Amino acid sequence: MSVFVDTNVLLRAADPGDPKHEAATRTISELLETGETLCITPQIAAEFWNVATRPVANNGLGMSIDEVRDEISRLERFFSVLPESIEVYSERKRLVAEHKVQGVKVHDARIVAAMNVHGITRIVTFNADDFRRYGSITATLPS
Repeated sequence: MSVFVDTNVLLRAADPGDPKHEAATRTISELLETGETLCITPQIAAEFWNVATRPVANNGLGMSIDEVRDEISRLERFFSVLPESIEVYSERKRLVAEHKVQGVKVHDARIVAAMNVHGITRIVTFNADDFRRYGSITATLPS
């Protein structure tokens, strides 16, 4: 079974000082140990890069470009990177219209669109409430 992993889980796993670090790393490890296929999209890698390279003073991780590049390369060894296609684009357009999505929530709709197109029904995220409007998927919190 495939499980989508949200950016916020990856960021907390990469930050040992984060209070949710242990829950994030434990959840990823447990999913890998049980044979789940963990999935991300290029969007998730871009969001990770954005926050990880941002200064700590600006709510980022303050990592260097080399550190982030290495971390993303490591993620690519353990995660399946799903392609973003015209089908994902079309599904996102449908979802934002159907659910009347506004503002930054469009990024969550894009994740759900990729999940729908690729047949993935479960996402692990610290923001489960952001995904409740979408009946096609189940959002679970890392534990």
